[in-house]
Amino acid sequence: MSAQVAVLGAGVMGETLLSGLIRAGRRPQDLLITERRPERAAELRERYGVDVVSNLEAAKRADTLVLVVKPQDMPDLLAEIAPAVQPTQTIVSLAAGITTGFVESRLPEGVAVVRVMPNTPALVDEGMAAISRGAHCDESHLELAEGLLAATGRVVRVPEKQQDAVTAISGSGPAYIFFVVEAMIEAGVHMGLPRGTATELVVQTVAGSAKLLRETGEHPTVLRERVTSPGGTTAAAVRELEDHKVRAAFLSAIEAARNRSRDLAAE
Repeated sequence: MSAQVAVLGAGVMGETLLSGLIRAGRRPQDLLITERRPERAAELRERYGVDVVSNLEAAKRADTLVLVVKPQDMPDLLAEIAPAVQPTQTIVSLAAGITTGFVESRLPEGVAVVRVMPNTPALVDEGMAAISRGAHCDESHLELAEGLLAATGRVVRVPEKQQDAVTAISGSGPAYIFFVVEAMIEAGVHMGLPRGTATELVVQTVAGSAKLLRETGEHPTVLRERVTSPGGTTAAAVRELEDHKVRAAFLSAIEAARNRSRDLAAE
């Protein structure tokens, strides 16, 4: 086979993974990507120096196929590539809610399938991906998937039964953070700060707080209490958040995301 890895689907996440692999040292000649639109294919060839091919050709040429399509498009994609897939190939699926069993049932017997839940911070190489093994996976298949996804962030292994919870926490998680950031910026504007100033204050506060969490290894409760002087401004704010049951609202919201992930998988 002339290419080691093929990314099937040239949307945002597919291109993100492709560019991350190249930045991580993969040679463009060892990569393929699929795209039907001629103008988009030309753009990808120009930008990355990779071959842009059909899904079927990618399945024939690569030994690792990374499926980066919308869940509703997965049945058609699997039907298209199934005639060319060999049991020696590895399938890495990034489609939300699509189980390894679903993929395995539509491909030749014995194909190794790894399920992945990524998230959008992969765009800036700060992604969080959770991977799960299918029925025919061994350690080498998981290590292969980890090597691919490490190009755009961090990777953890979880049992597949936990993937709905992962989807709710890290898959959808960036949206929760952005929601809080929006609210804080609006509060700053409401109190008279220019929007640009409020945005810079909030974004750097969030980025700095995340770095503090990661680099100190301290529990978030400990870090929060260090900011919260008795009878001070932070204590007043935290009391309002508790009075409005913000903690409970987050729990309910994340459970709703988990339940919706289960529903989508069932559908």
